[in-house]
Amino acid sequence: MLRSGMSNKILATLFNISKDSIRKAISSARDAVKQHFTPKYLGFDHVSRESVIQNHTRPLAQTLFGDITNTTAILVIDGTYIYIQKSGQFKFQRSTYSMHKFRNLIKPMMFVTTTGYIVSVIGPYLCNSKNNDAKILNSIFKNNLEKIKEWFDKDDVVVVDRGFRDSIDLLEEFGIQTKMPSFLKRNEKQLSVEDGNTTRLVTKVRWVVESVNGRIKQWRLLDKVLPNSLIPYAGEYTRFVSAICNKYRPPLNAGNETDDLLLGTKMLHMSKKKNELMERVSNENLHSRSGRWQKIDGNDSVEDFPKLSEEDIRDITLGVYQVKLAKSYTEEHLENDDYYEVMQQGHQLIRVRMASRHTSSKTHNLWITYDDCCIKTWYCTCKAGDRIVGTCSHISSVIWFLSFYRHQTCKGNQAKQWKDYVHDANQPEVVDDSDSEPEE
Repeated sequence: MLRSGMSNKILATLFNISKDSIRKAISSARDAVKQHFTPKYLGFDHVSRESVIQNHTRPLAQTLFGDITNTTAILVIDGTYIYIQKSGQFKFQRSTYSMHKFRNLIKPMMFVTTTGYIVSVIGPYLCNSKNNDAKILNSIFKNNLEKIKEWFDKDDVVVVDRGFRDSIDLLEEFGIQTKMPSFLKRNEKQLSVEDGNTTRLVTKVRWVVESVNGRIKQWRLLDKVLPNSLIPYAGEYTRFVSAICNKYRPPLNAGNETDDLLLGTKMLHMSKKKNELMERVSNENLHSRSGRWQKIDGNDSVEDFPKLSEEDIRDITLGVYQVKLAKSYTEEHLENDDYYEVMQQGHQLIRVRMASRHTSSKTHNLWITYDDCCIKTWYCTCKAGDRIVGTCSHISSVIWFLSFYRHQTCKGNQAKQWKDYVHDANQPEVVDDSDSEPEE
């Protein structure tokens, strides 16, 4: 039932037994699992803080947020969603309606290590304004659920997203450090270089909880809209699936100690640097200089741009996500000949103008300096475009296209364009000449 998401009616048909027998079998199995299996592989009681540090902490996270003694426990916290049916109980209907997702849902709170091991799942909770992520976490600590306050030690670290901003003060009272992406300052359109860099350090570690949420949603019952009759058991099922993942699934990313140490040291070093190209763009007014824009349409554009491998590009972006987005940007470029536009603004300095992936009417300007063999500096006008630790997706897409993709002799088959299979009412009507009246 959990794996396939099948209803009791379908299971009864498959096994040729009554629905009552199916219901009793599931109830007995659920009680046995809750008593004998789940407590062994889930909950703050089942794993010690020292075991998390020694066996379930990625060296990269320890390098970025720990100390030289490697005695810091680092957990990533986030809420996941279980969608439920609308309810005829109006108070419950209001309390579970998410103004963010515009759907009814309940939220288990996930506590995950940096390798993807699930320490605990607490909840589920309601989803109204009184049950946002921060208030849920505050409630967990204030009520000391699963003796969570005794589990953490002073100077331990929790990695969270911006939704937990109202929990920072409470966590600091318990001596727990919080690592969270930065906010845009008032009236600012772009993060500062320092904020952009520190945000990238956080996201480099925080992604694992999103992958864990995706892993447990591979169990179809938790990925579908949960029938209201199963709401009393939603928490048990989520914990059972999490315990199975801990017992039988490998870590999402344990990391290599040597590689992680080198990468973490590199990221920390880069996070303290200034964006010299951004300062150059500002000082020399490169953003307002006029020049000749040239479409990037083949190998004859920016001929001196260095050739790189995809591994070289990943070393620049410090991850694979921006490279994946680069491929999508390039697909749109190939479909629209006027997508990328480049201007040479100095020796081995280019300026590129490209559309936003979110708003077609919005364009971003970016600058890249390079030499014969490598990319030197970069800057983009998007929200996170001035960071040195990695690049934004706009910069990565230009680098990927100019340094790698256009030099490939076999580019593979382009992905199907899903819009070709859906009608667009905004397309102008095609007028056949035969329909027009003949001239007299």
